[in-house]
Amino acid sequence: MNNDIVETDDLYEKWQHWAASKISHHGGTCCEIAREWLFAMDFSQLNGGSIFSGPRWIRQRYNWGPTHWAIYWCEAVQQNALDCGAQAALANEVFSVRGVKSYPVQLVQQFTKEATNQWSLRWDGEDTAVQWIKDDLIYHEGCAIVADNNEIKIWDASAAWWINPKQFGGYGSLLAVRLFAAPDDPDSFQWGDNFIAANEWQKIKSL
Repeated sequence: MNNDIVETDDLYEKWQHWAASKISHHGGTCCEIAREWLFAMDFSQLNGGSIFSGPRWIRQRYNWGPTHWAIYWCEAVQQNALDCGAQAALANEVFSVRGVKSYPVQLVQQFTKEATNQWSLRWDGEDTAVQWIKDDLIYHEGCAIVADNNEIKIWDASAAWWINPKQFGGYGSLLAVRLFAAPDDPDSFQWGDNFIAANEWQKIKSL
């Protein structure tokens, strides 16, 4: 096994079997109208720009905050706040509709115990799950787009920025990535100097 693959130890076992967040569909016109609104809004905000540009308008429209899962399209677009999974799911759909190959991505980041305690209290206060927090680590979500061949860029929808593939440690540093790809997709990708094996937790080394 590649030494850079994160083993299932106490740090990562909590999220080892988590699936990437996905917004549900009622199978009716309510969710279809919501999806069409999302794509029309993105087309308007893009305004002829590059299809590879990050959809920052999603974060401008939706604050980062607790989300009650499962959530449907017709519910999601009406919220004032959405968590990282919901915002990443919206961004992933937007990129796909633009014609950009996009993959769901899971992340593990390190902050401080003081910060995660504050977030835990906020989520508890709205009666939502806090399993995404473990000590000073958090589970996070984004999406990866293919920019050239198998080279990817990772979009953090709830921060509205591209994540730097060069990590320097410290507050907010990225420790691990897992990219979900289908069986007929490539089994590996390049993110800066990082080799990303599909569907496996991958350690990101700090400089």
